[in-house]
Amino acid sequence: VQLQASGGGLVQAGGSLRLSCAASGRTFEKNHMGWFRQAPGKEREFVAAVKWSGDSTYYVDSVKGRFTVSRDNAKNTMYLQMNSLKPEDTAIYYCVAEPLNVIWSIGVITTTRWNLWGQGTLVTVSS
Repeated sequence: VQLQASGGGLVQAGGSLRLSCAASGRTFEKNHMGWFRQAPGKEREFVAAVKWSGDSTYYVDSVKGRFTVSRDNAKNTMYLQMNSLKPEDTAIYYCVAEPLNVIWSIGVITTTRWNLWGQGTLVTVSS
């Protein structure tokens, strides 16, 4: 059972990237999923999360209006569309999944809720 993040790379400020998180080993269609990031020298922070059904999302304030999290349960894949990227978005982005039957709430912003972490993909935004 694992999560594989991909799609990171180098982009200029104002550009866009789309991250993907492919889940394997079992279906994740009933698990809430999300994205965290960690910039050099900083603590890991919550970015976005999507409910198992795909009809509810949370975002950190700094990415609202620029990032969109979504999922395709038929493909066992989650996405993060990142537009209007800024140098401060530079970080390693990790996809995460919660255990089954966890109540969907603002608590998704805490790292301790998530029990499965992918290996991360590096996003670098140049100014």
